[in-house]
Amino acid sequence: MAEATVDEEPKKTSKFMLILGVVLALVGGGGGFYAVYSGLILKPALGDTKDALAAQEDGNHATQDSALEIEALPLGDSVFVPLDPITISLAPGTGSRHLRFSAQLEVLSDYESDIRALTPRIIDVLNSYLRAVETRDLHDPTVLSRLRAQMLRRVQVVAGNDAVRNLLIMEFVLN
Repeated sequence: MAEATVDEEPKKTSKFMLILGVVLALVGGGGGFYAVYSGLILKPALGDTKDALAAQEDGNHATQDSALEIEALPLGDSVFVPLDPITISLAPGTGSRHLRFSAQLEVLSDYESDIRALTPRIIDVLNSYLRAVETRDLHDPTVLSRLRAQMLRRVQVVAGNDAVRNLLIMEFVLN
């Protein structure tokens, strides 16, 4: 008897399910992105309608395009208090010998006399901080915003968070 062998071709697996899964994942991901981006879901609640109307009247409401609410500070009640210029000698061998710094503080008008009385203490804090900054950091063009934030925080610690709104750098010269 002769053995008959039947060679069966292996079944080709259908890739239809794989393609269907990929297409559904892409459609679901795109739909989810659109729903979140357009604010259909996960939109911050504004509260009841009275609060929403009051926020619109004040001009402090968030737009549909932006999830962040930026509140503008009124400038009418602020005063600028100039600080005496500070000159700091830098370490030798850095290419620069001195840092000349001057600034003004944006202060609420109610606290102007208090801040003027604290000016020597504020200048001392700024002078101490600027002397502690690494000289190589002063040559970095992006360092000014970081220094400004650090100095503002130190001034607010001395003068109080409510009194000082901002620190404006008027002069920052390395020579």
